[in-house]
Amino acid sequence: MAALPTSVDDTQQLLSSGRYVADRSLSTVLYLSLSLGRPLFLEGEAGTGKTEIAKVLAETLGRSLVRLQCYEGLDVASAVYEWNYARQMVEIRMSEAAGDRDRDQLSADIFSEQFLIERPILKALREDVNGPPVLLIDELDRTDEPFEAFLLEVLSDFQVTIPELGTVKAPKPPIVVITSNRTREIHDALKRRCYYHWVDYPTYARELEILRVKAPNAADELTRQVVAFVQKLREIDLFKVPGVAETLDWADALTQLDKVALEPGAIDDTLGVLLKYQDDIARIEGSEARRILDQVKQEMQTETARRSV
Repeated sequence: MAALPTSVDDTQQLLSSGRYVADRSLSTVLYLSLSLGRPLFLEGEAGTGKTEIAKVLAETLGRSLVRLQCYEGLDVASAVYEWNYARQMVEIRMSEAAGDRDRDQLSADIFSEQFLIERPILKALREDVNGPPVLLIDELDRTDEPFEAFLLEVLSDFQVTIPELGTVKAPKPPIVVITSNRTREIHDALKRRCYYHWVDYPTYARELEILRVKAPNAADELTRQVVAFVQKLREIDLFKVPGVAETLDWADALTQLDKVALEPGAIDDTLGVLLKYQDDIARIEGSEARRILDQVKQEMQTETARRSV
C-alpha cells in the first residue's frame, strides 16, 4: 500500500505513474479530496476519463477497487447488502427436522453475518488488509432520486444500518469517486458532501499526450492526424461526439490495419470505431470526412512551415 500524495505535484506524478494524463486543476481537486477525506464528484461527457481516475488510484496506491455500476432501479439490496434467502430456507428446514433450536434462537442464527451477501457499498466499508479501498460509484445520474438520498448517510458518516445487525461503520473512510454523465442533475445535498470537478474533452496538446502514452505503437504522423481529426469532429453537431476512449480505440484500430497516416478509405472503413450512431456515420463518411482530413493536413502543413521559419 502506497502513501497518499503530499502535494499537488505528487498527485500529478501519481496519476502519471498510472499512465493517466491530467491537467493541474484535476490534480489539485484530487489532492484535496485525498488529503481531507472528502468524496470526489466527477461530472462530464461519457468517454472523458472519469472512471479511469478511480482505477488508476486503486492501482497506484495499491488499494482494492470496489465498483458500483449504477442503473435505473438500483436499490439497497443490489448496492449495499441482501440476505441469502436460499441458505436461510435450508437452515430453517434443517433446524425444523432436527428440532434443536427454538424460534428466537433460529431467528438470531439465520440473520447473522454468515447469511449476509455483501454488495459494493458494504464491502467498501469493511476493513481491508490493503488499506481503505477505492469506492467507485459510477454513473450516479442513471439511478433514481431515492437511492441518491440513501447515499447521504454513507457519504456523511461512512456507515450503513442493517436492521437485523445494527450499524456498520468503516474503521477508516474509503476513497470515494463518484461519476456522472449529467443525463440528469444530481441533488445539491449530495454535491455538498463532495469536491466537484468537471472533466472536459482534452485540448489538442493533452489528447496528443494521452495517445502517446496509451497508444505508443501508433505512428507519430497518424497520432497527430487522429487527434486533429477528432478535435474537428467535436466542433460538429453530432448526436454523440467521440470521447478520448473512442480516440484511443480508433488509433489502435488504424495501427492494427498498418496505417501510418489517415486516408479517406481508411476513415470510411473504420468510422464505426469512432462514432456510435449510424446518423453520425452517414453524415461524416465520404465527402465530409475528406473535407475534414484536407483541413487537418493543411493546418498541420502550415504549423510545420511556421516552426521551420
